Formats: sequence, C-alpha cells, structure tokens
Amino acid sequence: MQNAEYENQYKKTVVDFFNSRTNYDNDYTIRRTLPLLDLVGLKQGQKVLDLATGTGIIAIAAAQIVGSEGKVIAADFSSGMLNQARQKIEEIGLQNIELIEADVEYLSFDVESFDAILCATAIVYFRDIPASLRNWYRWLKPGGIVAFSCCSERSCEAPLLVKVCAKYGIQLLNINEPTGTPEKCCNLLQEVGFQNVQVQTKQLGFYRDVEELGQWNGLWFHPRENPLWELTSEQMEKLKAEYPKEVEARATARGVWYENMTFFVSGQKA
Repeated sequence: MQNAEYENQYKKTVVDFFNSRTNYDNDYTIRRTLPLLDLVGLKQGQKVLDLATGTGIIAIAAAQIVGSEGKVIAADFSSGMLNQARQKIEEIGLQNIELIEADVEYLSFDVESFDAILCATAIVYFRDIPASLRNWYRWLKPGGIVAFSCCSERSCEAPLLVKVCAKYGIQLLNINEPTGTPEKCCNLLQEVGFQNVQVQTKQLGFYRDVEELGQWNGLWFHPRENPLWELTSEQMEKLKAEYPKEVEARATARGVWYENMTFFVSGQKA
C-alpha cells in the first residue's frame, strides 16, 4: 500500500472511530485531559490553541479561564466530536471559542500567535510528531507553553494485542511507543528547542469487567503501519477468538486491570 493511500485509509479509520463515540465525556476522559491546565497556568486575555480538541473538554475550561478578552481556537477532524463540543459551548453561552474542522497536522498559523498550545491524548495519532512539535514551537509566542498528554507503552491494552498477534506471526507496532516513556517525551520537546520540560505521571488505570474488556472489535490504530488491514476475515476471526482467552487469563476477583499510566508533558519556548 502506497504511503498516501495508507494515510488516507488510516485517517478515515480514526475519524470514523471518533465519530462513533457519541458518549465520550466521562470521569475517565476528563481526568486524563484537564490536568494539562495545571501545567500551562493560563491567564485572562491569553490566546490558546487546542489541537484534536474532541468534545472540547479542555478548550471549554481554557476559554472560561482566559475570559472574554482571550480566545481559544479548537480544532479536530471529527465532525461528531465537534458537534458535541458545539452543543456544550452553546449551552454554556461561551463566545470566545472558535471551532475548526480540520486535520490538525495540516493546519497553519502565523508565527508567535499563541500563549499556549494544548493537545490531550492525541499526539500519538500524528504521522509526524516531530514536525508537529516544530510547528507548535513556531506558533507560540516567546515564553509560551506547550502541553500534551499521552500514555505509556504498557497502557491501553497495546501489549496484549501485540502478544495475541505475535502468536500468529503478525508484528504490530505499539502506537504509544514514540511517547511511551518520560524520557522520550522530554527528548522530543528538547530536540525542537523547548526548555523547562516537565513530565508528570498519573496512574489512571482501573479494573474492567472481563466480558467488557474481552470483546476486541478488531480495530488497531497506527499512523505508519497496520498489518491487520492485510488479513483475511478468517485470520481476523482467529485473532478475535484468541484475544478473550488472554483477557480471561489475567482476570482477578476485581476484574481485569486496564493499565493507563498517563504522562502530562509541558515545555516552554525561549
């Protein structure tokens, strides 16, 4: 599959997945998003960019902080997510948020436009993370702060899916690998030129019901490679049958532990 063809199929798959999430907001999605605000220290009158805003969880909170003299631009390529964000914004009556439906990897803004740039739990979906970070650096004002969140390499059942596929000779690349450790997060920001880089870690994992976790739908996201797309339906059914066996093997009296070590990362433009 050619690179452009793969990119189109990959991004369509991701958009379709998030468009289908009509009940996205919950305690879990909020707890893995809002801590970014503690890292940037927003003030009234500032201008903020929220990339891959989803349902606008952090964009709305940021808009309430920067007030009527400030502004938040929030972008996402999922119309379903943005519709949920739009409804919340209208219910609250906020006037200082601009929603943009777009692929955030292809957005462009003037240099030194923002006081803060935020990206919650979505950076691993980008096909070129360093290029995105270089853009963010340019768009920030001097002294501006970037903050993003991501998960460890061991999180979100990625190792289990990798293990199941390996049994059948299928090698999956872990989507969380590029930002899967605090050291990797620091290096990515420092190589672009960010200073005062900080990484805070929070364990947001929880126990899930065996039956709930054991039903894998066959989806797998990776911005550069997805061997599952090349499988026959029979091969996929074998994987989907093997997956619940592995889940059941990890079951305890409390259920199955869903690992979600989250990193909250920030850096400052000189």
